[in-house]
Amino acid sequence: MTARFRPMLRAALAAGLLAGTLMMPARSDAASPEAEVEAAVDELTRAILAADGTALDALVLDGLSYGHSSGAVQDKAAFVEALASRRSSFPSITLSNRTASIVGDDAIVRHVFDGETVSNGKTVPVHIGVLQVWHREGGRWRLLARQAFKL
Repeated sequence: MTARFRPMLRAALAAGLLAGTLMMPARSDAASPEAEVEAAVDELTRAILAADGTALDALVLDGLSYGHSSGAVQDKAAFVEALASRRSSFPSITLSNRTASIVGDDAIVRHVFDGETVSNGKTVPVHIGVLQVWHREGGRWRLLARQAFKL
């Protein structure tokens, strides 16, 4: 290639690279709202397994309605106290068939909950369906309601 064509070739390559860059979709490192609420569900699961009262308190809203598959319903204080005191504990939890849908600042999360619970010294296997309602407040997701049901 002769020296007189090199500047034109450089200009054409630069224009092509610029055009390709401008046509690429914008890259975002931010997680989707669905991914964020799924992360909150995972954080809640870890806090339940660890019986971490401080983390549980931070992850649920004051108006929490926590429904069990037995029909019992707990408010925030009763939910946190039962786990933090280890009156109820969960040695294992596995969540499957997970879905999350976002509606404004709220999220509807469904999953199948498998694991074990220990209550009054008795270990019982658990296999239930769960519906959770999460609310985004101050940029973070917190649990507002949960209802479990027998499968």
